[in-house]
Amino acid sequence: MQTVFVYDGSFIGFLSAVFEVYEYRATNAKIVAEQNYASSFFAENNEVTSNVAKAKRVWKGVLNVGESQDARLIYRGFLSELPDMEKVLLAYIRLLFDARKSIAKNFSEPEIMRLSQINKKIGREKHRMEAFVRFRKTKDQIYFSTISPDFNVLPLLEKHFTKRYADQLWCIYDVSRNYGIYYDLKKPEMVHLDLPTQILNSPESIFSEEELDYQKLWKNYFESTNIAARANRKLHEQHVPKRYWKYLSEKYLLEW
Repeated sequence: MQTVFVYDGSFIGFLSAVFEVYEYRATNAKIVAEQNYASSFFAENNEVTSNVAKAKRVWKGVLNVGESQDARLIYRGFLSELPDMEKVLLAYIRLLFDARKSIAKNFSEPEIMRLSQINKKIGREKHRMEAFVRFRKTKDQIYFSTISPDFNVLPLLEKHFTKRYADQLWCIYDVSRNYGIYYDLKKPEMVHLDLPTQILNSPESIFSEEELDYQKLWKNYFESTNIAARANRKLHEQHVPKRYWKYLSEKYLLEW
């Protein structure tokens, strides 16, 4: 009979579930996030409580027997949020613990090959977010940006923006996952906000007059430099995918 370990969807919860898989010596185990869980009469179900100590022991084991690349593949694979990713990650961790050395380049194993491919996709999404994030100054003097990436890459952006904008109050908010990172000039922290529906549609009520003036300047600049007869929309979309346009100030200021 298969044993299903149901966790809360967090990375700490996932690592806690891995710990319990080994603790209970469950050979036929499945780890499922509670939001994706459907009970089965033919499976033994265990509800996993997130435990920082257990999670740290698993992560320490990953770092001790593997290398930083193994840890990166596991963490970024988790952030992908792809269906059945827990199965791939558990298989990878088991292979790693059995090998007692890095397996990140052992592409003969399907789980390792898949994680390597996912890692490249996550890297591209992270790079695009670093390039396409646009801040707008609110009336509260906070530089605010909304994003909606395909993968949950927001945790990977923290270091880049903390270093680049260390002297500014800022917040990057993932509207599709309803959480963000807020930097208060000292440290970044995760926040959950009840965003007004007019955050994008009615900027006058949210953003500062100075910000609105800058947006008008941008609009005038784009209108004066754009040559409609020479526009190459296909090439443009290759460099700036259309799914990012709604969060770019130069896009909602200029009609295409």
